[in-house]
Amino acid sequence: MNVTVIAIGKLKEKYWTDAVNEYMKRLTAYCAPKIVELKEAPLHGSGPAAEAAVKEAEGKEILARITPSMYVITLEIKGKKLSSEQLADKIKALSLEGKSDVAFVIGGSLGLDPAVSARADYKLSFSDMTFPHQMMRVILLEQVYRGFKINRGEAYHK
Repeated sequence: MNVTVIAIGKLKEKYWTDAVNEYMKRLTAYCAPKIVELKEAPLHGSGPAAEAAVKEAEGKEILARITPSMYVITLEIKGKKLSSEQLADKIKALSLEGKSDVAFVIGGSLGLDPAVSARADYKLSFSDMTFPHQMMRVILLEQVYRGFKINRGEAYHK
């Protein structure tokens, strides 16, 4: 399975990059992981129109990286909440259905453009809380790794 994380924003702090690199290394035993980092669009002005323009610009960049064959899972506050075991089941089901290209999409600080949300095959929420997108990347990779470990019946710290 190919697992691509498409994320707005570049990780700047070493502690985020170290954590991401560790999980990317671990994931190679289970899948072909890849991260696509996209630049944050500049915010010109303030207000809803300026924020919508940022999300639209970022959305176009995200959609340009999604291929027609990808199964797209967007991370959204209003998405479906899953336990680690349920996420593992989702990953297993995708594999059994022949979905070999899975893309997880993490939007920028203002959220996702509606066009990206509309392209999603599945909308996933980790919490009703809002997390920094840098932290969300680490949490997502850890949970995907945990899902593969669960599916193989391998021990993992609880």
